[in-house]
Amino acid sequence: MKLTTITNVSVDGVMQGLGGPNEDRRGGFDRGGWALPLFEAEAERFLGEIYQRADAFLLGRRTYEIFAASWGTWADPGDSLIWTALNTRPKYVASTTLADAQWADTTILSGDLAAAIGDLKGSAEGELQVHGSGELLRWLLRQQLVDEIVLLTYPVVVGQGARLFPDAGPDMALELATSRAFANVLAAQVYRPAGRPRYAAE
Repeated sequence: MKLTTITNVSVDGVMQGLGGPNEDRRGGFDRGGWALPLFEAEAERFLGEIYQRADAFLLGRRTYEIFAASWGTWADPGDSLIWTALNTRPKYVASTTLADAQWADTTILSGDLAAAIGDLKGSAEGELQVHGSGELLRWLLRQQLVDEIVLLTYPVVVGQGARLFPDAGPDMALELATSRAFANVLAAQVYRPAGRPRYAAE
């Protein structure tokens, strides 16, 4: 399976608490809900199509618990590609602390994560998607397990909160596969890792 990461970020790279004021208050974060006022119908359709093409989901514990408490408890609205995908496809959660997963079709990966993900990627065709899950996403990038990166960038500077990329980390070249804008508000870019960057010689 191709491993694709999908991340909603502000212009300054924040990915924390996009959905609401109480979604993720770690570190005293009090600017949650910055994405929803900018999320319009065209972008919603685009994201729904992404979810629909997933054959399975791989999530970090925090994102899994947020999704399970929302998408996992809501009744089927009958017209949500996101709800349908999340509630009918296998879900894998990377966690050494989660003891029991109540959401149907969930498998906890708590052992050798690199081996488990390697097995998943080699087990079938299709797409294994990672949504949010910042710590897991950064680990996957360090392990060179990511095949495609989808960034939905919102025209806002949040000014605080957990960011997609740390201040110090591995460097990485990216190949831009596609780019589009939605109603001149959101922008979506699809990147593929392309080894190490080239640096200018002195």
